[in-house]
Amino acid sequence: MELRQVEYFVAVAEERSFTRAAERTHVSQSGLSAAIRTLERELGSPLFHRTTRSVELSPAGFALLPKARGMLDLAAAGRDAVAATTAHLQGSLRLGSEQCLGVIDITELLARFHRRHPHVDIVFDQAGSTTLLERMRQGTLDVAFVATGGNGRPTDGLRWLPLAAEPLVLLCAPDHPLADRDTVHWSDLEGRGFVDLEHSWAAREINEGAFAARGVHRRVHYTVNDIHTLLDLVRRDLGIALVPAPVARKTHARGLPVLALADTADRPWRVSAVAGGIDPVTSAFLQDLPAG
Repeated sequence: MELRQVEYFVAVAEERSFTRAAERTHVSQSGLSAAIRTLERELGSPLFHRTTRSVELSPAGFALLPKARGMLDLAAAGRDAVAATTAHLQGSLRLGSEQCLGVIDITELLARFHRRHPHVDIVFDQAGSTTLLERMRQGTLDVAFVATGGNGRPTDGLRWLPLAAEPLVLLCAPDHPLADRDTVHWSDLEGRGFVDLEHSWAAREINEGAFAARGVHRRVHYTVNDIHTLLDLVRRDLGIALVPAPVARKTHARGLPVLALADTADRPWRVSAVAGGIDPVTSAFLQDLPAG
């Protein structure tokens, strides 16, 4: 039984899909299927019940799964033990972050970590928080910087490290009817046209929940996937935008009126670092984070 076969088996068992398991393990679906068939022949029993609609563990698969996970954990511990004896920290670090979190300087974190640990291979990706959290659950990221709304956080087995919380503010064009105010009430936003981010971004989900909770209706005319386009649309008076305070502090936002929300005192924009398994490389990176 090869460790590679065990990794593929666990991936299929957790994803319940050969396609998703192949994507997760970065191998072709045909190669993964062949490895599973070889493992089943070696063990003398089918490990999955396969249909055109689903992939489910067989009784033999259920019996093997905890042992297989233990084998992978033991192999990872062995690699970590060897790495700890070397002069330099080695390995890989897979990071993800949503844009414009504001409370941390991602590029500075990456540069400082690379200077300290030049033998670590860093892979970085930007995406919305919803996408990043799904990738964390799939095990394709080691650390993700995400934003969430409310006071709770998902109980998904991940390690959450709160970094900061920020309020929401309103941005509008300099000649917008609301521009001369210092503060606005939620009722002032009833029926107005908005610019907002795509639904995988935490800010969009936080906004939707805030308006729904207060029974205020708004119209989102422009949905975008980057902050600079959002700010340009607001500047051209094509809509107003409810954004986390760090967005309003960006250089590109200069000249736009920033209005506080008068009837709320909470800070729904909550930024956290999320980590899965803690290996030496991940631990070294997390030590650089600011205290939340």
